[in-house]
This record gives sequence, C-alpha cells and structure tokens, in this order.
Amino acid sequence: MRSIKIAPSLLSADFARLGEEIKLLEPFADMIHLDVMDGHFVPNLTFGPPVIEKLRSWTSLPFDVHLMISPVDLLLADFAAAGADILTVHPEAGPHMYRTLQKIKTLDCKAGIALNPGTPVEALKPFLQLLDLVLVMTVNPGFGGQSFIETQLPKIKEVRKLIDASGRDILLEVDGGISPTTAPLVIEAGADVLVAGSAVFKGGATHYGKNIQALRGTHD
Repeated sequence: MRSIKIAPSLLSADFARLGEEIKLLEPFADMIHLDVMDGHFVPNLTFGPPVIEKLRSWTSLPFDVHLMISPVDLLLADFAAAGADILTVHPEAGPHMYRTLQKIKTLDCKAGIALNPGTPVEALKPFLQLLDLVLVMTVNPGFGGQSFIETQLPKIKEVRKLIDASGRDILLEVDGGISPTTAPLVIEAGADVLVAGSAVFKGGATHYGKNIQALRGTHD
C-alpha cells in the first residue's frame, strides 16, 4: 500500500505568523506547499521569493512550490535560491515547457507540471522523462477554500496509469477541496500527495495533528 504524504498549503495559514505555523505543522506534515500567485496567471496575489527565503530557516521539510505565474522562466532561479525543493509549473505559463523543466533541473530542484481542471492529460505526456511530480488540480487555481470538482477523479486515474506505465518515480499530487471526505476518493484514484489548506488549519493549532491524520486515514 502506498504511503500517503500530506502537504499543508500555507494559503490557509495565518499570514502574520507563517514561520510559527510551519513549526506547528512540522511534526505532522511531509512537506510544505507554497502557492505562488501573480494576479495575472490567476486572479490573486500571494508571496514571492523573499517570503519563501525567510520561511526556509523555520523547517527542514521540503518546500513544494506551486508557481501560478506567467511568464515563469525568469523567476525560476529566484525561487530555487530562496529554498524551493520542488518547482511545479503550468504548461500554459511558458512557450517552451521542455526548456522550462530542463532549467528547473539545472537549479537542483525537482520538476513538476500542474494540470488545471481544463488541461488535458495529454499536455504532460511529452515531458514525463523530466518530471518528478504531476499536480492534478481539483479546483480552478487562484483561491483557497473551493469545492472539490469530482469530475477530475477520472483524470487522476489516467495520470496514475501513465506514471505507472512510465516506470519512473513520479509523485502524483492532488490539490483542491481536499477533506476527510474527498481524501479517500483521490487516494483510491491513485494520489501519492494530498495538498490541503482549510482541512488542515480548521480549528486552530491544537487540531493540526488530528486534522492531518484524518486526511491520511488508514493509508499511512
């Protein structure tokens, strides 16, 4: 049985005390998910490399950085230098995605591709040999707290088959509307990593451990 990883999304954390929030999550989480939004590629603004650089000293957990920005190539080096371990980009965010993924590799980061609900699985097929992670979005990117789009479950299953057939060690991550109700659905569909915001931070710091364990269920 697969070991399920949980990546709390800081999008739902208290922005006034992000470092402290990471410390509270550290005993329970497997990685920290950082949603970078530019107000252009998605209709919201969050944070950039300077904030990530400051947060890096608070934990040794991997930083899973989801870049919802366009154009993306010019800032890859800045995010890598800030402490990103995984850089995930959207195929719509640059004209030459093969070059983008190669650049991420040269920066000693793991490379990921994110599929929006409207982006077909075929968009990642040419790049499988460069990928360490595939992120399937089960909401439209840009805001936290959205409802899970259940019609994305067949896509998760399709991506799982594609990864397995490749023989490569590629993580399948799912982000959007993840809760104790939807987590078993995406795990059954083939997910390795669950990104969760509201479901992790619900109830405050004393509930973080319990909330994360509820997402893992009996799969870890």
